[in-house]
Amino acid sequence: MTRAAPSPSLPPETTAVTGPISWADWAWAVLRATPELPRLLPGLVRLAWLRPHQLGSIGRTFELRASGHPQRIALRFEDRSWTYGELNAWANRVAHSLKRSGLRSGQAVGILMENRPEVIACALGIVKLGGIATLLNHHLRDEAQAHSLHLSRPRIVLVGQECEAVVRSLPQAALDELNIDWWSETRLQDACAQAPDTNLPETAGIALSQPCFHIFTSGSTGLPKASVMSHYRWHRCMLGMGELGLRLRQDDVLYCALPLYHNNALTVSWGATVGAGACLALGRKFSASGFWQDIRRHRATAFSYIGELCRYLLNQAPRADDAQHGVRAIIGNGLRPDIWGAFQQRFAIDHIAEFYAASECNLAFVNALNLPGSAGMCPLSHAIVAFDVAEEAPVREGAQGLMRRVEKGQVGLLLTEITHKAPMDGYTDEHATASKVLRDVLQQGDAWFNTGDLVRDQGFSHIQFIDRVGDTFRWKGENVATTEVEAALCAQPGIEEAVVYGVQVPQADGRAGMAALLLSDADTDLDGASLMQGLRQALPRYAVPLFLRLRRQHELTSTFKHRKVDLKREGFLPNDASEPIWVLSPQGYVPLSGDAQAAIDAGHFKFE
Repeated sequence: MTRAAPSPSLPPETTAVTGPISWADWAWAVLRATPELPRLLPGLVRLAWLRPHQLGSIGRTFELRASGHPQRIALRFEDRSWTYGELNAWANRVAHSLKRSGLRSGQAVGILMENRPEVIACALGIVKLGGIATLLNHHLRDEAQAHSLHLSRPRIVLVGQECEAVVRSLPQAALDELNIDWWSETRLQDACAQAPDTNLPETAGIALSQPCFHIFTSGSTGLPKASVMSHYRWHRCMLGMGELGLRLRQDDVLYCALPLYHNNALTVSWGATVGAGACLALGRKFSASGFWQDIRRHRATAFSYIGELCRYLLNQAPRADDAQHGVRAIIGNGLRPDIWGAFQQRFAIDHIAEFYAASECNLAFVNALNLPGSAGMCPLSHAIVAFDVAEEAPVREGAQGLMRRVEKGQVGLLLTEITHKAPMDGYTDEHATASKVLRDVLQQGDAWFNTGDLVRDQGFSHIQFIDRVGDTFRWKGENVATTEVEAALCAQPGIEEAVVYGVQVPQADGRAGMAALLLSDADTDLDGASLMQGLRQALPRYAVPLFLRLRRQHELTSTFKHRKVDLKREGFLPNDASEPIWVLSPQGYVPLSGDAQAAIDAGHFKFE
């Protein structure tokens, strides 16, 4: 078995596996989990018998928790808390208010708010009525937000006071065309004050196959795509990730500072607590310096993460009380093998339930056996197939053009089979859904979801995430669509053409954005300060490129496509010294200096 080089201070069991899992490692992990099997068995049985056609919904599950334990704390936020009974009543008032306005089952309601309890109460109220809660990314503005609304077509949008500027940024033509009923926070509060808090009869008739959420993700088009989340997939996540992966108990408190418009928060974190009848402690936003203070304040025993969050915490100056907290288990994705052991040891985390999933994917993997460095396992049908990196396409062979699985330990493209037990909910856009389906993969007539991710087959149905393929890359836990960034760059004065891609930088998760530019006038200096300001107005903060490469011409293929593979391979320090490199600083884009380059190489550079 191949392992990352262990630090002398780390015990072997916290050294991340970077290759295939051995029989000894697997057997030892199963042995460690054996004492908990009696408690986990009921969840395993429910998960095995769960089917899309069955009646059941998020609202019904929450009502059962509220009726069985109405006084148990369900939600904490800052200095307030709500019991299961109180949160259920609040959601009912939201549902009754929307019902009085004419909302019916299957219609979408947008939620445009930053992290706070109202998002949970509104989402729960919407799905209790059979509606679809559309979680809008409050960082998006102008055309990008209008596009999100166009895809999901919400009949009503509930707007928090902090997001009113987002609405004002929408083009008037989009407002006229969408014909949305905008509910201000005051209107929502007034409506709820006059509404009953009783359970709705509609909730009992909702099937698991019905949609519950719209979750937005960036795709190759460069604009958001609205993935559809069903009650069925939410419950599978609740059981598989929460009960079996994280192993929450009724007395647990899970702290979540991730944005609620992501499934990591709304499905993984909230679902895990509802499934166990535990408490969700919601953070307004993530703060590396205040994270452990919040953990202790809420008496949290678990938290959710993305890889960058863990790296930010590890980069904080060591403190004597780093291991003095009540957290025993964490769940998330993107914890890289190079920091896994150091993070686990410094903060004394017993159980890390790393998982692999996507908002539009029909399967999920979870590290239920607590194997360091693994993104977990999935018992349902999936395949890791050979992939041509240069062509950015899976390899097809033979007369029938079928794909082949890679060997254990090798890296390939992850595909998940679409079956009656694992249906694909897809996107609101049928064309976008169809584009993610690969057919005739292992045999004629089959259908598989293309995750667009490269993973390593670790054996025992376990995988390790390696990288994303195609133009989209991840930075700071977000997907960055290169075409969206290219469009924003080309809209700036003085830029004639832009090619955007992701590059690896030392001691950073994901890929940093880099843009190779052709200026309209090659003899004119780049105005780095103005360019930074223009991009920050047009793009979310995480999508603004960190590096610029000024070129005289771009290399094209025979079909007039840019050769991004070579650009990615060269990274942020190209072979051609005649092409200046600029880096994003607090003052704007500036030429890359020797000191800055040394700081980047050492992992000390503070990217703006």
